[in-house]
Amino acid sequence: MIYAKMWTVVKPSVGIPVFIAAVAIASFSVHLALTLNTTWVKGFLNGGAGKVVAIAAPAAEPAVKK
Repeated sequence: MIYAKMWTVVKPSVGIPVFIAAVAIASFSVHLALTLNTTWVKGFLNGGAGKVVAIAAPAAEPAVKK
């Protein structure tokens, strides 16, 4: 373990919950920022109808007789 000596300063019963809480708070803040600062996330989460993109087939070239 890389940080083995850290547990001589911080008890695992305190350090592990604090670490998990910090990860949860960071994740929540990132998701909140995405939801508040973008327009497409709200539409995606609400099930907004997407745009249908149609691709036109290439025109057939006439066969040349030799």
